[in-house]
Amino acid sequence: MATMRSFRALLLGAVMISTPLAALAQSGPPDLTSKVDPFVGVDGGGVTGGNTVPGAGVPFGFVSLSPDTTNADTNGYDSKSPIIGFSYTHVSGTGGSGKYGNFRVTPSVGPLKLNHLHFGKTDERASPGYYAVGLGNSEAERIKVELTASRRVGFQRLTYPANTQSQLIFDVSSVVAMRGRGQRVRLAKVALIDDHTLAGEVTVEGGWNPAPYTLYFHAVVDRPAKAFGSWTAGQGWFEAKHGVGRAEGGSQVKSAANRQGLMIEYDTEREFSNRLGAWLTLDTTTDRQVQMKLAVSFVSADQARANLAQEMPGWDFDAYHEAARAEWAKALAQIQVQGGSDEQQRIFYSALYRSHTMPHDLSGENVWWKSDEPHYEDFYTLWDTFRTLHPLLTVIQPQRQRDMLRSLIDTYKHTGWMPDSRIAGANGMTQGGSNGDILVADAVVKKLGGFDLNLAYEALRKNGEVDSDQPFLQGRVLADYLKLGYVPFTQTRSASRTLEYAYDDYAIGVVAKALGKTDHAKRYIARSGNWKNIWDDSLGCVRPRYPNGEWVENYSCTYEYPDRSGPWWDAVFYEGNALQYSTYVPQDVAGLMAKTGGAKGFVTWLDHLFDGHYSQGNEPDILAPYLYIHAGRPDRTAEIARQLMAKHYRATRTGLPGNDDAGAMSSWYVWNAVGLYPNAGQPYYYIASPVFTRSAIALEGGKTFVVSAPEASEANRYVTAARLNGKPIDRAWITHDELAKGGVLELTMGPAPSAWATTFTAPPNGL
Repeated sequence: MATMRSFRALLLGAVMISTPLAALAQSGPPDLTSKVDPFVGVDGGGVTGGNTVPGAGVPFGFVSLSPDTTNADTNGYDSKSPIIGFSYTHVSGTGGSGKYGNFRVTPSVGPLKLNHLHFGKTDERASPGYYAVGLGNSEAERIKVELTASRRVGFQRLTYPANTQSQLIFDVSSVVAMRGRGQRVRLAKVALIDDHTLAGEVTVEGGWNPAPYTLYFHAVVDRPAKAFGSWTAGQGWFEAKHGVGRAEGGSQVKSAANRQGLMIEYDTEREFSNRLGAWLTLDTTTDRQVQMKLAVSFVSADQARANLAQEMPGWDFDAYHEAARAEWAKALAQIQVQGGSDEQQRIFYSALYRSHTMPHDLSGENVWWKSDEPHYEDFYTLWDTFRTLHPLLTVIQPQRQRDMLRSLIDTYKHTGWMPDSRIAGANGMTQGGSNGDILVADAVVKKLGGFDLNLAYEALRKNGEVDSDQPFLQGRVLADYLKLGYVPFTQTRSASRTLEYAYDDYAIGVVAKALGKTDHAKRYIARSGNWKNIWDDSLGCVRPRYPNGEWVENYSCTYEYPDRSGPWWDAVFYEGNALQYSTYVPQDVAGLMAKTGGAKGFVTWLDHLFDGHYSQGNEPDILAPYLYIHAGRPDRTAEIARQLMAKHYRATRTGLPGNDDAGAMSSWYVWNAVGLYPNAGQPYYYIASPVFTRSAIALEGGKTFVVSAPEASEANRYVTAARLNGKPIDRAWITHDELAKGGVLELTMGPAPSAWATTFTAPPNGL
């Protein structure tokens, strides 16, 4: 066996493929991981809490080794109910019908039992790259569980009570169940290779997209088991098969044979109880600590074994935990803040942490086509993340953002469409437009570079010109939109789609202009005004129309959709009301202002939105606080942004305004807390009301951009003057070029508004 010193040297040389050695040295980034609480936002979902994941992972890593509980939502976890085990794959902060929850492992003591694996939890702790809990329904059976992870491997360190029969139970057929309304297992397989090694696979269908996926694993335990084998189980029964060998089963989507071989028609609930797995019985009477590593792969079990050898070749749990922590320390150090309260700093760094969870880096795991391009999955969905998350990554993780764009463009090249929602190798449900268009436009106007712009434009043109063959999964419904200038009431989500298509068209126009395609640019910029075709002047909001141009009757600007009168996806707006969606004209705020009575009328109109009709927990209107700036009222932006941060973000398990949506809500807070905010697809940032006295943003090329607001406090929330690199500016925005060069934005803060930026100067728009 290698000495500890030589093993740690091997680890640093072999494991941290994606992290420079400097990140692990003492001279590396400051350790901000202590300011992160992975439990923030884990509970609730909907309008309270965020469905975030408390377990162990690394930035954008696919393995998310986390506890699953009996009353979980899409994240697999809730605080109150018992733990049923620890699975290796999760999505964070999402709604809908979920995905993943694969290869659940449950430690227990006593004789082998496979039904009703429900265990109490005590002493839960978590930090970036680490999770620990005391698992068991009594002190005598309590097991200390510790988890850490790399990109494709999870590591469990288990400290059992003294017992001759300690179990390690593998459920190869596990999923995040969602009361059976989401994923279903087609088939699971397991191979017991020897007394401490096993491998297998599972094919699952359903969840956020209908397409099946197959995922493989390879696992190894650090000691031989005294007994081991495979098992099958159903409602109230299980059978075990001892020793090496292979087994398959666990189908939840078709009739299955009962234990005597007689074919019976299971009902839906009984089919869902079908499971397949493996177990190892270990003697922990004297040597109580057991370690187990499990690697996953979309390619094969052999590839999973190779991933394990590459990322975690040894058995030093603490060293791998430190490697994961170092990756997080490097990511968090991209923004270093001073001032504010301790709670605000904890909220901030917890939000920055959650902004590095999805999409998942599956480079080297692309089984769907042959390509050397970076590959990311689980864009779940761009409708959520294009507004705040991806603009944040462009600034603090530019190479990641380039690689994500390359992956989206490569997906278009091999599938025919650039996806809006993609997970586990297939497209998911498209909520509105073709929001990859905005990611490309944002990269173009911010000069990100590093991807094939001509191929990207080819994908955007298809989005803008070709009627989708599967509009629920990709592309747009264009026939009526191109003919009428709006999506009519005869189509689902007609009003919200019209608004989204208009901005998507604007994004295509921006890219066309950058490529010198002047005629194309004119066409798409003209189409970006289609939002006006559903604006009802008499009501002061957008309103759905029939194909003949007539307005939909009995209509209100503040009625919330969807209701329970029809299917979720059939409403005229996707999650929201007309007043909220009417603010979604980021390409033409001047036109929106004209529709609402000029600057003064616009302020009154926006005030009506914030008088009980705005939703912070949903994305369509989250740009709205910044629209006041266009009317010369940055003071209203400051007031509302501060109120929203204080009301909706807390350092608690329900401390988010709703589903975190893969970091969308978290990145909103990150932007606001430092005092900037993006208008995605356009090359500028609004100046808001920073809660910190100093925020230093690390940029590419060793540069730094600092937002300095020495007087910022709860009382001093108004910007009364601003200087950029020592020069006064009388505008409530800066350009991306100004930020990207590095420098200092000095903000004078006060308890009352001043005349600063009350005369609006329009920022550049990329055209």
